[in-house]
Amino acid sequence: MKTIDKIYINGAFVTPHGQEMFELINPATNAVIGQVRLGDETDTQLAIASAKEAFKTFSISSRETRIKYLQKLHDALALRIDDLTAATIQEYGAPVSRARASTEMALAAFLHAQEVLFDFEFERKVGRSVVRMEPLGVVGIITPWNANANFICGKLATAISAGCTVVIKPSEMSALQTQVVLEAFHEAGLPAGIYNVVNGLGNIVGAELTRHPDVAKISFTGSTAVGKTIARGAVDTMKRVTLELGGKSPNIILDDADFSKAIPMAVAAGFMNSGQACIAGTRLLVPEARLDEVKALLKEEVANVKVGDPADAGTAIGPMVSVKQYERVQSYIQLGIEQGAEVLAGGPGHPEGLEGGNFVKPTVFTNVTPDMRIAREEIFGPVISVLTYKTEEEAIAMANDTTYGLAAYVSSTNEERARKVAEQIVAGRVMVNSLQHDPMAPFGGFKQSGIGREYGTFGLEEYVEPKTIIRD
Repeated sequence: MKTIDKIYINGAFVTPHGQEMFELINPATNAVIGQVRLGDETDTQLAIASAKEAFKTFSISSRETRIKYLQKLHDALALRIDDLTAATIQEYGAPVSRARASTEMALAAFLHAQEVLFDFEFERKVGRSVVRMEPLGVVGIITPWNANANFICGKLATAISAGCTVVIKPSEMSALQTQVVLEAFHEAGLPAGIYNVVNGLGNIVGAELTRHPDVAKISFTGSTAVGKTIARGAVDTMKRVTLELGGKSPNIILDDADFSKAIPMAVAAGFMNSGQACIAGTRLLVPEARLDEVKALLKEEVANVKVGDPADAGTAIGPMVSVKQYERVQSYIQLGIEQGAEVLAGGPGHPEGLEGGNFVKPTVFTNVTPDMRIAREEIFGPVISVLTYKTEEEAIAMANDTTYGLAAYVSSTNEERARKVAEQIVAGRVMVNSLQHDPMAPFGGFKQSGIGREYGTFGLEEYVEPKTIIRD
């Protein structure tokens, strides 16, 4: 059993002032695999002070220096990529294919940031004025358990590009991943204080970051409920915020789609990351006239989705991250049944032979109506709700009938038609006949899916503030 009893402040691993210990659990077995000592308000204040001091010099560093630092972080983490993948599988339960993809994305974040930084205009001529894009200051970064290392790297890379220093509060449930990343970063040898990491709870460390006057911005990825709390707290000191929150993403399969391709893609979209993904396409909208065909294809496809040991290369769905999350998903499956939805595949309880972990049967509901809670609320598990539409206009209206607006999907053999439908969907990203990620394009949500954008030039601009200098 591994014990993590250090946090990272001012370029060194230090013993936290906080005393509370948090158990790390393998969700595939529910065995205790480690413990982490959590920081408190005092630790957070020390980390903020370190970042504030480092900002004095780092904020005026050159583009070339920042590019060099990004490369150092990339190269150091590259040496630990297998360790990071293993930690992701063990403490989060991500299937090995997903874990590898996630760690590779984390590593690539530094290279993408370099690419953006190379061409970014920090000084621009506007009218008779010069506009300088200046770094905001100390940034508080709060990352989620479903992609902890990925968001640590992506957000840190953007902050460094802007000339900001950071204090990171990673998910306490992901301490093994955080430790691997931190050990790699330490080997990179960046100047002290540019990044600081405090393992801790959101209502303690996260709350201190949110209210502290020396923190200029919060970048948070997580639930809409927590995002609202952060937004309210940030107002008191007028912090800038980037909030990437929940989703209930629609997947419209148009009547001219190739269903033999669209249905497998829809299952992959709905069950991505074991369903524990904010962009999962969990609302599947299909033509009413082709429902029987859809049901047959879905049943066949889901039957081939393997649930089990996340370290097994053939596994597509691993366990839910915790007993609490397992119970949440089970409650929604039961609620769907109670509200009259039909279980096409899956259903309540553990898959046979997997009773020792937090495994959920990949579940598909049909006979779902838009008012049902399984069609409106984010479940964060492998549960897809199938809804039917009669016309294209009805499909678009149904897709937009949600408080969320993070991602959406459209399938069609007519590219122009699909594009026109995509343009009418209220979501930050719409994927057409694709499940691809574009690291240079902005990512973020409309409505209650968040505020602000990440990735590419749009993401970098969230970390700078324009200053106008008017000349004679």
